[in-house]
Amino acid sequence: MANYWLFKSEPEVWSWEQQKAKGKAGEEWTGVRNYQARNFMRTMKLGDKGFFYHSNDGREVVGIVEVCKLAHKDSTSDVDTWECVDIRAVADVPRHVTLDEIKADPKLKDMVLVNNSRLSVQPVSESEFKHICKLGGVKA
Repeated sequence: MANYWLFKSEPEVWSWEQQKAKGKAGEEWTGVRNYQARNFMRTMKLGDKGFFYHSNDGREVVGIVEVCKLAHKDSTSDVDTWECVDIRAVADVPRHVTLDEIKADPKLKDMVLVNNSRLSVQPVSESEFKHICKLGGVKA
C-alpha cells in the first residue's frame, strides 16, 4: 500500500523548478531538524508519492514527487541524528491548490497541513491526496 506525504519548502530556498531540474536522480530532502518529520521520512517507502508545497511565499501545492531513495544520513548535518530521503519530481499540479482553498474545503478539514502547518514533512491520507489532485487538475 502506498503512503502519501507533503514536503514543504520555501521557494526562495528550494523551488519546484529546482526540484524538477534534478530529473530522475532526484535530490536529498535535507535540512529537516524536527524529530517528528524525520521519523516520517524513516517510514517512507520507495515510490511513495507526495505533494511539493511552497510555504511562506505562495503557500500552495505546486507539484507531485515520489520517494526515490530511502532514509539515510542527511549530508547537511554533522551528526547522525538527522536523516532524509531523496525525492524526484513526477508531475506539475496544473492549477496550484492554495492553503486557503485547502482550509476552506470540508473534505480536507482533518489534513495535517490544516492543523499543524509548521511541520515540514507530513502525512497525507489517500483520500486527501486524490482530492487535491482533482482540485489541481492532475490527470490520474
